Amino acid sequence: MLAASYAKINLSLEVLGKLPQGYHRIETLFASIDLYDGIRFALTKTPSIKLWCNLKELSGTNNLIFRVADYLLQEYRPAHGIRIELEKRIPIAAGLGGGSSNAALTLVALNRLWELNLSPERLEAIAAAFGSDINFFLHGGCCLGDDRGQEITALDDISISNILLVNPGLQIPSAEAYRLVDVNSISQPHSYRQTLAENKFFNRLEPGIRARYPLIDAILRQMTKAGAHSALLSGSGSTCFGIYDNINALNKARAEFEAQGFWTHLTKTIGKEEYQKCTQNLS
Repeated sequence: MLAASYAKINLSLEVLGKLPQGYHRIETLFASIDLYDGIRFALTKTPSIKLWCNLKELSGTNNLIFRVADYLLQEYRPAHGIRIELEKRIPIAAGLGGGSSNAALTLVALNRLWELNLSPERLEAIAAAFGSDINFFLHGGCCLGDDRGQEITALDDISISNILLVNPGLQIPSAEAYRLVDVNSISQPHSYRQTLAENKFFNRLEPGIRARYPLIDAILRQMTKAGAHSALLSGSGSTCFGIYDNINALNKARAEFEAQGFWTHLTKTIGKEEYQKCTQNLS
């Protein structure tokens, strides 16, 4: 059965300090968007994992899908195996959570198809072991992420349309993005409540990345100049998003970015009900 593995954007991201394990403590506002990868799951007779992807480099054992599936296979010894086909549409290492979304959907799908009967709490514990933001994708919609981002609080849906995504093809390591933040210089942390109340979108990682990667700075400036009332880096990038009131201005901006060779996508946020339909047909 084919299921949708939705992407996300970060509407706000504040760095609140460092954790003992070397990670950074963050507060981030996640929002699901209607860009998605397609994943098809099919039971097989032999207890094994077969993964295919339209991008050959993602068909190996390093893919989060395979790693999560292999963990469940080794830990719970299901009677059947699984064939997984991934149609990749979300840019890779782009700040849109594509790999994490794929991993979360795999957890939910195999829990159902292999009849593992794992509790939501157990699924969250497994998800957190594989990545900081995978837990968000077990929920979807609009959520607050705390600690490393894995502590999830569901919030009311937020509706935003006319969102232009632009990805220049850069791969910015998350570790580098956080190293560029001077935590000690943050005197007044941004609260996600400001984003919800005032549409004040924010990303603490953005200034350092804009300084380190002039192309990101240029894209965000171009978005604003082209009529976006908000332009922001999603997560650690390199995808930027602009929110436009005027669809004509958005389409013009999109054409200009595509003329420069950048990947673009017109999207909108989706709520929890629509998000959770992604696993509705799994059986």
